[in-house]
Amino acid sequence: MAETVRIIGLDPGLRNTGWGVIEASGNRLSWVADGAVHSDVDAPLAERLLQLHRQLVEVLERYQPDEAAVEETFVNKDARATLKLGQARGVVMLAPAQRGLAVAEYAPNMVKKAVVGAGHAEKDQVKHMVKLLLPRAALTTADATDALAIAICHAHHRGAQNLERLLARG
Repeated sequence: MAETVRIIGLDPGLRNTGWGVIEASGNRLSWVADGAVHSDVDAPLAERLLQLHRQLVEVLERYQPDEAAVEETFVNKDARATLKLGQARGVVMLAPAQRGLAVAEYAPNMVKKAVVGAGHAEKDQVKHMVKLLLPRAALTTADATDALAIAICHAHHRGAQNLERLLARG
């Protein structure tokens, strides 16, 4: 029987960070939970990052994932917005790393290709496929749906990620 692994997918954002937890057992995927954490847009940046961190720590404590996956940041035309997103992404990567979890990173096109089969899929196509793959999923927000897609991508690619880590250790 295949090992069951609990994976949390994280879709970083300064205002809203989506999260989605799935279990993978061989090729079988099952939904556990999804949602989003939020920061107060009127708070100073440092406080907003702390709000995200505290909420993510609570999610990690509640669902006890074995592995984490985060979407890579794309570069915006607005350099300030890109920098703020990068800072939020740092917090999103820090929270699972503090728990000793390996954190895999995936480009948005790789996530779409893993879930839909096309790297330039539309959001509606991704949502439709997440619902097909995880019929019990709540899909509470668009950010949570994206986070579940990231978790699905990791479930498909985690064997290759683990092999790369082993090879890198020599």
